[in-house]
Amino acid sequence: MSEKRLLSVRETAEMLGISIHTLYSWVSQRRIPFVKLGRRTEFDIKDLDDWIDENKTRQRKF
Repeated sequence: MSEKRLLSVRETAEMLGISIHTLYSWVSQRRIPFVKLGRRTEFDIKDLDDWIDENKTRQRKF
C-alpha cells in the first residue's frame, strides 16, 4: 500500500503551523505549490518539502 501523497488544506495548514486563511492567501498569490482536483485544492508532500528547502534562511557565518 502506498503512502498518502496529497494533503488537504487543513492538513497542510497544520503541517506548516499557519492558519487556513493564510494558506488560501498564499495559494491565491501563487506563493506555494498546489494541485487543483476539480474544485478541491490539495498539496503534494514532495512539492511542499522542496518549497520548504527553497525558502529556508541560511545561517550566516561570521
